[in-house]
Amino acid sequence: MSNGFASLIQADLASLTNAAQNLGNHSQNIAAAAQFGSQDPQAASSFAQTMQGAIDKVNLQDVEAGQKMADVDSGKSDDLVGAMLSSQEAGLSFSMLMQVRNKVMGGLDEIIKLPL
Repeated sequence: MSNGFASLIQADLASLTNAAQNLGNHSQNIAAAAQFGSQDPQAASSFAQTMQGAIDKVNLQDVEAGQKMADVDSGKSDDLVGAMLSSQEAGLSFSMLMQVRNKVMGGLDEIIKLPL
């Protein structure tokens, strides 16, 4: 389950990254970082790095929840409540990540539709 979702999200991330690179170049990103208060423009993380970090965290939560559920199923653990809570938390994190992805894609669509 997590591999399928992770690959779909990574494909969307690659699409977003390519679109972002087409909209501006590196010098404009540095100028924007300086404009919005970053003291060191090189220290500012990129959008792709931020999204990749979020994807990695959600994937880790899903893997941990799956391991807890497998431990309960096999009898290694009797913490059913903890396993269910981990599973629900991983599901909510994934839903939130998908909502962020949808908002970003919607914003990108709006930017593409802007007249020049």
